[in-house]
Amino acid sequence: MASLPANKQYFSPSEMMAEAERFALSKANKTSSMTLGLAIMAGAFIGLAFLFYITVTTGAETTGWGLSRLAGGVAFSMGLILIVICGGELFTSSVLSSISWANREISLGKMLSIWGKVYVGNFIGAMLLLTIVSAAGLYQMDHGQWGLNALNIAQHKLHHTTLQAFSLGVLCNLLVCLAIWLTFSSANALTKAAMTILPVAMFVSSGFEHCVANMFMVPLGIVIQHFASDAFWQQIGVDASIYSDLNIAQFVFANLIPVTLGNIVGGAVLVGLANWMIYRKPQMNIANISPITTTQITTAKELTMNHNVTAQDIMNTQPLVLSADTLVSAAIDALLDHQQMGAPVCDMHGRVVGFFSAHDVMVDLWCQDYLPNTEQKVVDLMARDVVAIKAQERLVDIAEFLCIDKEQLYPTTSMGIATQLTTLSLEERAKAMKVSKPHALPVLEDGVLVGLIERKNVLQALRPIYGERIQMVEPQLETAS
Repeated sequence: MASLPANKQYFSPSEMMAEAERFALSKANKTSSMTLGLAIMAGAFIGLAFLFYITVTTGAETTGWGLSRLAGGVAFSMGLILIVICGGELFTSSVLSSISWANREISLGKMLSIWGKVYVGNFIGAMLLLTIVSAAGLYQMDHGQWGLNALNIAQHKLHHTTLQAFSLGVLCNLLVCLAIWLTFSSANALTKAAMTILPVAMFVSSGFEHCVANMFMVPLGIVIQHFASDAFWQQIGVDASIYSDLNIAQFVFANLIPVTLGNIVGGAVLVGLANWMIYRKPQMNIANISPITTTQITTAKELTMNHNVTAQDIMNTQPLVLSADTLVSAAIDALLDHQQMGAPVCDMHGRVVGFFSAHDVMVDLWCQDYLPNTEQKVVDLMARDVVAIKAQERLVDIAEFLCIDKEQLYPTTSMGIATQLTTLSLEERAKAMKVSKPHALPVLEDGVLVGLIERKNVLQALRPIYGERIQMVEPQLETAS
């Protein structure tokens, strides 16, 4: 990840999008063991936050329904703060890796693999914390009222219809991922923590459904219902049979599955892909590819040149290829290392999305008074109108395209009427005209980049026309006697 300017306190929405892209891609760059470990930690953090919520809302009947839930929501935000600052992997924020998939930086399989590992890790973390909490007997606090509160919360979560559970899941992760998105606006840890509080407080106090929180909360109710002592039930004056619907099957099918699907839609689609559509998709479209214009070659030229030579015979099959999210500084280094003045920009499927050249860099530097933005990426400077050729394009046509402009050479209307009169011969007009053509041409086959042709490749292929190589004798300079 590129370092951030030390004096940068606030990032604009477009800069936040860039931060979100780095956040999303970082999830794909972790090892499986690291991802699982951080996910276990995050599952425990969310469980701890729910313990805090239960404690804050227990015995708050006289406080008022809204105020007690607000207090509980603020308390629950501790979980996301711990994850943001300590770097845990939470399933509901990991779905933002949909941005990397949309950017074609990871495959669909890789994205689903990340989600699966984080989901399993969160569940393990929740179960580990549940084991400790159950052993500690926390449900007996406040003369059993703490446990009664936990039971009521868990049971309430199982009484939604499938559509309600799904919709509450969508609303929940919309807010959770917006909280994460807000943290991209600053590099300050205290600001990041503060940004998460209100969105999280809103989703908790409003009763929205979070699959990882439910991995801890509902099983906690199930454990209390099945393993609490008779003294506990006598103390709270409630019969255990009232909570008989607290069981694993009811939890999985009535809550966990629809809530998880809702969380995916709320985070991956409504936050991740929605912002990607606004800020990145317009820049990531496949380049506007213009093929070279071929015309009928005269018989004399065909006899002079081997017209069976094609682009695939002379192209560089291993050219430098850049990705759209490469920093401009790194792209310049790559051009210099490969002694090239330009390179095609491709997505993960090999489709050309643009062309990055030294000319683009120098024009931008001039416009910026030679004080460039160090966070600038290739996608910000690359040309999106790209001239490309097919692998089967003939050498004779490529050579003609690079040096001859037929519109200048034969200035006529669409009906063939001359628009300019001149006494110059065809050869004189050809040598005098100014032709602006690319110095490098991407070579495509079935829309995928397979090579690159530069002028030196064309010149090398044309060299045999002049016959055998002549050994040049270096002139000797006479030295004074």
